[in-house]
Amino acid sequence: MNEYRTHKCNELGLDNIDNSVKLSGWVHRKRDHGGLLFIDLRDNFGLTQLVFDPDSESFNDAEKIRNESVVMVKGKVIRRSEDAINKNLPTGEVEVYVKKLEILSEAEDLPIPVFGEPDYPEDLRLKYRFLDLRRETLHNNIILRSEIINFIREVMKENDFLEFQTPILTASSPEGARDFLIPSRIHKGKFYALPQAPQQFKQLLMASGFDRYFQIAPCFRDEDARADRSPGEFYQLDIEMSFVTQEDIFDTVEPILRKIFEKFSRDKKINKKFPKIPFHDSLSKYGTDKPDLRIPIEMKDVTEIFKGSGFKIFSDSIVNDNNVRVWGIPAKKGGSRAFCDKMNSWAIEQGQPGLGYIIYKDKKGVGPIAKNIGENRTSEIKNLFSLDDSDSVFFICGIPDNFLSFSASARKRIGTELKLINEDRYEFCWIVDYPMYELNKDTKKIDFSHNPFSMPKGGLESLESLNPLEVKAQQYDIVCNGIELSSGAIRNHRPDILVKAFEIAGYDLKEVEDKFGAMLDAFKYGTPPHGGIAPGIDRIVMLLADVDNLREVIAFPMNQQAQDLLMNAPSGVSEEQIKDLGIKIIKKKE
Repeated sequence: MNEYRTHKCNELGLDNIDNSVKLSGWVHRKRDHGGLLFIDLRDNFGLTQLVFDPDSESFNDAEKIRNESVVMVKGKVIRRSEDAINKNLPTGEVEVYVKKLEILSEAEDLPIPVFGEPDYPEDLRLKYRFLDLRRETLHNNIILRSEIINFIREVMKENDFLEFQTPILTASSPEGARDFLIPSRIHKGKFYALPQAPQQFKQLLMASGFDRYFQIAPCFRDEDARADRSPGEFYQLDIEMSFVTQEDIFDTVEPILRKIFEKFSRDKKINKKFPKIPFHDSLSKYGTDKPDLRIPIEMKDVTEIFKGSGFKIFSDSIVNDNNVRVWGIPAKKGGSRAFCDKMNSWAIEQGQPGLGYIIYKDKKGVGPIAKNIGENRTSEIKNLFSLDDSDSVFFICGIPDNFLSFSASARKRIGTELKLINEDRYEFCWIVDYPMYELNKDTKKIDFSHNPFSMPKGGLESLESLNPLEVKAQQYDIVCNGIELSSGAIRNHRPDILVKAFEIAGYDLKEVEDKFGAMLDAFKYGTPPHGGIAPGIDRIVMLLADVDNLREVIAFPMNQQAQDLLMNAPSGVSEEQIKDLGIKIIKKKE
């Protein structure tokens, strides 16, 4: 028998009436009801109500003990009175009449309370994370994370994937973010890098003859924090498959993700088929390559309608610059002056000159824009967006690259304000046909747009014959409710194509051999066509836990300044350690 308990705090019920039991846990909450003292005892599994009679030898200790002290109690299970039954608690029909109380660990005054869910400053919560993790919602989120990861492993094995671990100390690689570098003590002046992803290793596993690989992989990137991105480290469901096309990846990954979300979705519905949206179509319809398809709003280009119109602000801009476009954002049931003015004020708060609009009522469009462009053009816009009376449409004018982010925000704002978002769904989609390269605005040089190891569409021929900015990659993203879960690609498995792809991005042969020598060698000795994807574990859990911040589903996260306030990292190290590594810290001059 366990020394500390006969039962967990979620197990006792009517079948245990009159049983002598032993429980251990934390003092969650105390209540004094005119002589009788009640304590809710909490462990990892649930709550049990304890009752102390003033005549009990333990009453005085129970009265003095602070919340969050750890105790062990012995007592008898009794039935609660009818008016005291708690139907929301598995143990809500019973309580334990305590005969003996032993204090195992007494708590001092708490810097943050555990009972309840008050909103405390994040830095305080992270500093005392061990207390924060005791709070019900966060505690349950971390349990949910464990359950999801265990289920993922089951599903992957059912689909014939093998789990492998890849190295943590590796070489620096251009993955799109800054590396975390680790100086080598043995090889002074040289550095390891923490992997941004197991990219090269999982491709080498395919070259080694393994057919399906997966890993709950830790990844490390020295980048700024966001609500959906954790600074420093994160975990992903890393997947790679041999002898596959892009469609094979989709056909394998879609059912896996659907199965995971169906298991933990809390009755939310999931779209049956994930639509495939070309990258440029996604930008033009939604203003982003991470569209939230729960919002039933699609933007359209209405430049031709405004060209030569009487609305000179737009028509003159179109004439003066061929790159200027006008986009319309429809707002079903948003045809009130109050709503449109509210959106215009919001746009100004975002640093925009405003947000022009047309309101439709009495079978026609009204407002300054409608008046200036005339009835025919106003009707053309109405028909284009299938608008009715009580609807409106907003307009953005400029160079799309400059207003994409704002247009996406405006679409989301309209959907939120008009309550158009279907909150009871998970809407997945694939974003496909990403550009292989992009122009670096600072250096004016060609850079990889995303993953440098993607196979270009058309192979070597497209790299040799097309403008690099026209080359598309066999790359894809999986997006859910506006959150990018993962990027993936059919990989480049031929050395000649790999060398050419990097040459276009400014890498000479020696650089490629130095950085990717193992992959080049592997490709020379027979490597199958292969591809993969790596959905983010943290983001999957965030969606399933229905929270907006990754730090609510990670046990010990860093803050937004990439600091671990609990362990005080990063921290200084001794002069001896620095000397041992053969490096020198140069202090910044004041």
